[in-house]
Amino acid sequence: MSTAASTNVSEPEQAQVEPVVVFRNVSIAFDMKPVLEDISFSVDRGETLIILGPAGCGKSVLMKLANGLICPDSGTIEVFGENVTKMREIDLYKLRARIGMVFQESALFDSLSVEENVAYRLHEDKVPEEEAHIRVVEALKFVGLEQAIDKFPSELSGGMRRRVSIARAIITGPDLILYDSPTGGLDPITSTTIVELVVKQRDVSHTTSLLITHRLQDAFTLAMNRFNQKTGRMELIGNGAIDPSTRFLVLNEGKIAFHGITQELVHTTDPWLKDYLA
Repeated sequence: MSTAASTNVSEPEQAQVEPVVVFRNVSIAFDMKPVLEDISFSVDRGETLIILGPAGCGKSVLMKLANGLICPDSGTIEVFGENVTKMREIDLYKLRARIGMVFQESALFDSLSVEENVAYRLHEDKVPEEEAHIRVVEALKFVGLEQAIDKFPSELSGGMRRRVSIARAIITGPDLILYDSPTGGLDPITSTTIVELVVKQRDVSHTTSLLITHRLQDAFTLAMNRFNQKTGRMELIGNGAIDPSTRFLVLNEGKIAFHGITQELVHTTDPWLKDYLA
């Protein structure tokens, strides 16, 4: 009897430590040109993986693979323990209900209001209008845009559109968020605002995340800061400390040049990495 009790306890605990995303020997090519070659890594629950690398190294392709939007030529990809490379579209649709996506250019519907954009997934799931409105207001408050609920995308700045995109991504309380260059094309001040929202989501909701960025400053801001819920602001962790849940994956020419913690990346002796970080 005691053995059965201990087994019942260990199984849920084991499930909790399973990686949320696993790439195993993944390769893909377009027009016979390799884009990603033999990529293997995993992302643990609650971890934020920052994906870096030169333009054209396969970062966005990796993100599309993780979301099941495209299939690799070889290798396997598991999300929430399920092999997405062999899933039917109807099953992928159910899986994506647990994933929030923030696109590089926001990808808002121009003909829909902010509220309608943020509530889009809720409407697909037939959530009652009153409940959907309450959840939209909560999501917009999280990104500091509740006052823009009735506006249209054309009335918003680039930074505001990106914040609406984040609100849409978190509206369903996803278990995984994919950020595809959320600060791309934004000025440094607006970029910092977006990074602060990512840090807030990481530290308040502890959501597992993959984040592509072209800005090293944004990447290290994420690693070196935390969100203070008392002040409602992002602040340096202090004493040279680094957020333990943030890791880095650096791609170069379709291969992994680095995968590890911030301290290892900063103190790398690899010539290419040192040049890239300079």
